[in-house]
Parts: sequence; C-alpha cells; structure tokens
Amino acid sequence: MPVSPRDDLERLIGADVRSLTAESERIGRVFAAQNDLGSNDFRALVDIMVAHDAGTPLTAGELRKRLGLSGAAITYLVERMIASGHLTREVDPDDRRKVILRYADHGVEVARNFFTPLAVHHHRALADLPDTDLEAAHRVFEAVVEAMQSFSEELQVPPVTG
Repeated sequence: MPVSPRDDLERLIGADVRSLTAESERIGRVFAAQNDLGSNDFRALVDIMVAHDAGTPLTAGELRKRLGLSGAAITYLVERMIASGHLTREVDPDDRRKVILRYADHGVEVARNFFTPLAVHHHRALADLPDTDLEAAHRVFEAVVEAMQSFSEELQVPPVTG
C-alpha cells in the first residue's frame, strides 16, 4: 500500500514529538539532580506549570491522578515540595473549598535560573522563522497535545501505591 505525503508528514511529526520528549526528559533529569528532586517531584512541577499556563491550576488530588500516585504518596510529595520551597498551597479564589498548588518564589527562581538559557536557545533557533510558520507549528502542537491527552484519558492508568 503506497504511503501518501500526508502520512509521511504525520510520521515525521510523531518522530519529532518523540525526540522532543526524549530531550525534555534528559534536561528534566539534570534539573532534578541539580536541585535534589526525584523524578516524581520534577513531573509534579511540570504538571503544575502546564496547568498554571493553561489557567487551570491543580489541587493535590488532581496532581495525584496525573502522576498516578496513591493519596499517601502525593501527600508526602507535596509536603516535601512545600518544605523545600518549591511549592505553596493557596485557597482557590474561585472555590474557597479547594486548595491549589502553585510555585513558591524559591521554586520560580530555581526554575528561572536553570531554564533561562534554554529560552535563549529557543529564541535563537526560531529567530529566522516567519510568524506564519510559528503559528502553524503552534496549531500542530495543540492538535498533538489534544490527541495525547485524549489517549491518556482512555488509558485510565490506576494509581501507583507507595
């Protein structure tokens, strides 16, 4: 069965996403090691940032579901991250019954110090691309993220105990 140019492009995008994921995980491991964080700690920080950027901050319960951890494990993780100065708990301004997780000032500073050079690399890498290319890339990333979120929801991974 012949492969269409569209199929080839979709395969290339899949390969790009896998490469991006691998590089992100390598960088994340270095950040975690340099800041005395475990892999779940780093994953939690990323999930909290992604949710914040989307305008949907996370509660500890929502973070537990995203990480696939037990209630006891997420409580331990959140308490440890608060004690280390990476996170704070705040009352949700829209629903005072809920407590949301946010980066603490120390956590923001640590992340900024580490990731600012990466932002400089991004800026340089994208500098010569026209805005129309960046807009198209953003639409592709949105579609890919939506597909991955949909697949993740279908998986319904049970929490890890411990």
